[in-house]
Amino acid sequence: MTPPHDRDPLPTCVQDLDPLPEEYEATLRAGLGAALGDGATAAAVSEAQLGAIADHVRLLLAWNSAINLSGIRDPGMIACEHVLDSLTALPLMKKAGIEEFVDLGSGGGYPGLPLAVALPARRALLVESVGKKARFLATAAEAIGMGGRVAIAATRAETLAGDPRHRGHWQAVTARAVAGMGELVELALPLLRVGGLLVAWKRAPAESELAGADGAIRQLRGRLIRLEPVRVPGLEDHVLAVVEKIGESPPQFPRDPAARRRRPL
Repeated sequence: MTPPHDRDPLPTCVQDLDPLPEEYEATLRAGLGAALGDGATAAAVSEAQLGAIADHVRLLLAWNSAINLSGIRDPGMIACEHVLDSLTALPLMKKAGIEEFVDLGSGGGYPGLPLAVALPARRALLVESVGKKARFLATAAEAIGMGGRVAIAATRAETLAGDPRHRGHWQAVTARAVAGMGELVELALPLLRVGGLLVAWKRAPAESELAGADGAIRQLRGRLIRLEPVRVPGLEDHVLAVVEKIGESPPQFPRDPAARRRRPL
């Protein structure tokens, strides 16, 4: 019997990868102005930055057949539902002067990598507890020239929040499809410095979820400052919930997952 061939190694650079189809570029260009906000133009993100973001997509598609990084595999849909969706936070993060942030549950790299490229971030930490996904993130960051500014933490958010090098030190935390708002603020706010921002991607209407999380937000010493509508075609049911940290989070938070399940805030 002929032994099975080992799978070809996954690519670690983008030079030999297939170019993206025109559908990707057309979708991205059509929605970029809306993603960047009123009065913004595509020039707010440079062509070099857009090229790095596209290279991340190319690598994601190359790895996705071996590692399930995203259920979305069509390049045009990736342009809308991953890239443009990620960039909707760019205007508010730039306005707030964010240069360093943590992205929780980064998965295939959204929103963390596009935001790190487009800000451009001085320092970003992508947190992903699944080892294979964390390996992809490290490969992608290096391949698009962000290896010196983007680090990967293959750990859980509560472990990171217990590390004095990270607890209370970050300007912003981003989180997209990570957890309900009550649990999310317990994971995210301990990482923030006072005055820092949690930016959470939510589906409209989000008012009921946010009202249910009001006690947790206050207990973790935060306050909801706004809901930012998303106007990108196809993403109109998305909103960004922005929570500001106004005081030090109590030291017992975040709790371990079992405790959070037993006693939700």
